[in-house]
Amino acid sequence: MTDALNALRPFLVGKGYDALVVPRADEHLGEYLPAHNERLRWLTGFTGSAGVAVVLADRAALFVDGRYTVQVRRQVDSAAFSLHHLIDEPPVAWLSAQLAPGARVACDPRLHSLAWFEATERQLSEAGITLVADADNLIDAAWADRPTPVVAPALLLDTRYTGEDSPTRRRRIGATLARAGADAALVFAPDSVSWLLNVRGEDVPRTPVLQAWGMLHGSGELDLVCHPGRLPEGFHEHVGEGVAVYAEADAGQVLGACAGKTVLADPVTANAWTQRALREAGATLTAGDDPALLPKACKNAAELAGARDAHRRDGLAVVRFLAWLDGEVAAGRLHDEARLADQLLAFRREQPLFRQPSFDTISAAGANAAMCHYNHRDNRPASLEADSVYLVDSGGQYLDGTTDITRTVAIGDPGDAVRRLFTRVLKGHIALDTAVFPPGTTGTHLDALARQFLWQAGCDYDHGTGHGVGAFLSVHEGPQRIARAWNDTALAPGMIVSNEPGYYRDDAFGMRCENLVEVRALDNPAFEKPMLGFAALTLAPFDLRLVVPELLTAEERGWLDRYHGRVRDTLAPELDAATAAWLAEATRPLGS
Repeated sequence: MTDALNALRPFLVGKGYDALVVPRADEHLGEYLPAHNERLRWLTGFTGSAGVAVVLADRAALFVDGRYTVQVRRQVDSAAFSLHHLIDEPPVAWLSAQLAPGARVACDPRLHSLAWFEATERQLSEAGITLVADADNLIDAAWADRPTPVVAPALLLDTRYTGEDSPTRRRRIGATLARAGADAALVFAPDSVSWLLNVRGEDVPRTPVLQAWGMLHGSGELDLVCHPGRLPEGFHEHVGEGVAVYAEADAGQVLGACAGKTVLADPVTANAWTQRALREAGATLTAGDDPALLPKACKNAAELAGARDAHRRDGLAVVRFLAWLDGEVAAGRLHDEARLADQLLAFRREQPLFRQPSFDTISAAGANAAMCHYNHRDNRPASLEADSVYLVDSGGQYLDGTTDITRTVAIGDPGDAVRRLFTRVLKGHIALDTAVFPPGTTGTHLDALARQFLWQAGCDYDHGTGHGVGAFLSVHEGPQRIARAWNDTALAPGMIVSNEPGYYRDDAFGMRCENLVEVRALDNPAFEKPMLGFAALTLAPFDLRLVVPELLTAEERGWLDRYHGRVRDTLAPELDAATAAWLAEATRPLGS
């Protein structure tokens, strides 16, 4: 991407900066970005969901985490960018070693959290380097053919899906602010704003959020900062009284009106620009979680019922796809990854309430599956390979829920070594699914359950085991997650999380077993104390051709038979005869 670097560097020099930090983020700090905010992709060619570039006058570097170590080597010109591990060699440490004291490093404070900005400012200052906040984004100035932002009217979501109207929801969350010692809260994440207002947007691919942020007051009133073109007819009647709308150019009015007030703001999830502006306006910031974050994660009865219905319909689409795929392979038609992804999407589109995929389908044949966030659109799609495995990670956004499922499929005979590894991954999936744990347990406490059988073979995977999932919202929703990295949010009833251990061998193959599960309180009179557990939402068979039965215990075989029996009993009545017959074979009991 030498052309992009050459276009950018004159602006860097013109401002008198020695370096520019370019994250994969936009003004809302979301995971999925509209095309006009894909600044890191324009600069580097890297299409992953996380990364940071640093541009100096005579060199540049790109930092990605372990999910993208293979992908980044394929996509990025290593002559233009040196490639580094985001965790093992952080960008700030690299910058401190590259620059001399007195250097000036620029960043757009709208694209970074306050926590990142303040920590980076401290670290660079120790090396005598100054961090400069410049909201006149240099990438935007250099990007000559930058796409025009999409502004589409939002969807007003009925209470039969949300279970609660917006005024009630806002008053309930607003009432919690006094306990936090705050007059108001900066609700910065678009999914939190969308949840509070019972609206969904169409401006961001794969994530149906309204691109907006707001100031929530203790009364439940909300000052909403949003492009007016995103608010459809009937918006004010839908959200009820107490919502004042401000154009993005008038955001300063919302922040300035907080002078003398104590404002709750999350330094990790809200950007530096808003919080620095609040301080400059005379507000007192108190650090704390977004007040909508945890209530949004703990789904109510209507949201859980919707999730179960959405997963049933999604299961029908996935089973139809898996049956079709087996038929095509048996006929010798080894399609390419794009054709497979398109066919799965076609089956989903036939389901009621379907809106769009919940993320770009990971349709990965053979060695491409070793890249756990592979996207066939980034290269020429590969075709299925005989005697290998095919990994498909996909999901749907339905009006009543969000789905995410990964299945690994045998294409011919992938060999005993692959089957044994798959069985270890499946054993980890079962161990996590069957976990029983007391309230107060976090995902970090449970993560090793999913890894233990891979560890016993000297193997592991370099991604988290589980992420939260929204209700027709983000497929990656906090604050809960299951991972080795510490997470202090306890798992609680109503949360939806993924269970997705995997294994990846570079340039060879990859595999993953993923279901979404609901956290539930367990009703067992034999328990001395309250306990929680998981209930699977996802309904689709695991490929028994990849299972080595003798590696499973009797309890694990029993779990697989019960799960497959539930899949069969739930879905078969709604399938055509041929697909139901395929499902009966795909879910045949292993027995004890």
